[in-house]
Amino acid sequence: MKTESVDFLIIGSGVAGLRAAIELAPSGNVLVVTKDRPSESSTEYAQGGIAVVISDEDTVGIHGEDTLKAGDGLCREDAVKTLVEEGTDRIRELIDWGAEFDREGVKLALTLEAAHSRRRILHAHGDSTGKELERVLLSKVKSLSSVRKYPFAITTDLIIKGQECHGAYVLREGQVTALLAKATLLATGGAGQLFSRTTNPLVATGDGMAIAFRAGAELEDMEFVQFHPTSLYSPTAPQFLLSESMRGEGAVLLNVNRERFMSRYHAMKELAPRDIVSRAIVSEMVKTNSRHVYLDLRHLGKDFVKNRFPGIYSTCLRYDVDITEDLIPVSPAAHYIMGGIKTTINGETNIKGLYAAGEVACTGVHGANRLASNSLLEGLVYGARAGIAARESTITPLEDADEERSVSSIPNSDEIHSMLRRVMWEKVGIIRCSQSLEEARNVLSAYDDILCRAYGKRHELELKNMLTVARIIIEAADRRKGSVGAHYRSDYKERGDRWHEHVKLDRSHVAFQSCGRDLM
Repeated sequence: MKTESVDFLIIGSGVAGLRAAIELAPSGNVLVVTKDRPSESSTEYAQGGIAVVISDEDTVGIHGEDTLKAGDGLCREDAVKTLVEEGTDRIRELIDWGAEFDREGVKLALTLEAAHSRRRILHAHGDSTGKELERVLLSKVKSLSSVRKYPFAITTDLIIKGQECHGAYVLREGQVTALLAKATLLATGGAGQLFSRTTNPLVATGDGMAIAFRAGAELEDMEFVQFHPTSLYSPTAPQFLLSESMRGEGAVLLNVNRERFMSRYHAMKELAPRDIVSRAIVSEMVKTNSRHVYLDLRHLGKDFVKNRFPGIYSTCLRYDVDITEDLIPVSPAAHYIMGGIKTTINGETNIKGLYAAGEVACTGVHGANRLASNSLLEGLVYGARAGIAARESTITPLEDADEERSVSSIPNSDEIHSMLRRVMWEKVGIIRCSQSLEEARNVLSAYDDILCRAYGKRHELELKNMLTVARIIIEAADRRKGSVGAHYRSDYKERGDRWHEHVKLDRSHVAFQSCGRDLM
């Protein structure tokens, strides 16, 4: 096995990983591993914007209160305080590095999104904020000679010796390489691809969560999966996200009978928290026996809509939907996981030498339901903090980590992949119950033998990771006997007596039938 040593290993090249790399660059050589091209991440697809206190009419206290309210009582207050207080400096850094946010005259343009009480959402090029952040951060990283990129490489597992992380094994062009490091930082994003309807890119297969879990890391709050209320619904179109900002600018929701309905579900109507809007849409779909509802922007004016949402306008037009003149068919889709690898506010995990930041991590900042547009800010703030912490790692680097494994293959992997996504959407989706969770567990446990083997192809490794994370979500959802935030159970509609507790899981809590605890 080929071996390579670096000072700092970062797995993932979204906003959190790149911001961590910038922080680590002055302290040693940094390697950024990504399983696709460096710009392919959820960051690139983030449309709506980034929430930050930058207006005289706003305060960090108000932003913090909005975040806590959206989190439905399960946010960790120190994590929220850190996010809103440090966010402004992180944004000003981006502007200094060349970020071009939209402006109204000389002032930064700010918009409103669901559950925000102030206009505090910065956006770029109308609805391409994530692309702008990715552009600026990649440009900054390119200027740092100590940072190298290692694309088209999927991480198979972490290198663990004596309860310490010493790097990772990665597969690239059929060859496994042991990348040794004194600090390893996971920034691999989320796991939306576990569900048949998702706004996430194809790379979002829960890899970081799965490899950390196999290594012995503790995961937390995995039952809290946020479903975005409005993704394009069309048999001929991809599940394209229709930004929250559209409702922030005045778009309304109609059922298939062309009736506005959100006033029946929440006082904030279309600007209610995402979990409430998603369940309201599902309720209307059931009542009207339809597969979608409509988003209506026609009253906002053609020029305004085209200028404010140019990317969404052009994408929808390719699928014969003119958002300035047509009702847009929409339905919810899996969007973001509030849970992940449990970390401190400095990105530290329970494994020495292993750090995590961004969607793959769980600082508790989002609680039970993420406030819209806090995710990019989280990546910036906690990516930087994890980078600072990783600089201080005291791990003594290994000289080698040769580990030979026989490689298997998965027959019918495409069929299993499709089945998994269907089961998770139907049984572990927006509304769950004990029966649906048990049915999902029974179906997926039949494939536990997949989790006991090593594989030599990306799609097989992704399927292994998806099956692992799916089982963890099911277990967490089953343990929370109540409905809080994005986790809604039809058999436990109230919060329950222990609603304020966080569900923490590691390998000792999830029984995999075929290989016991011995996951590879």
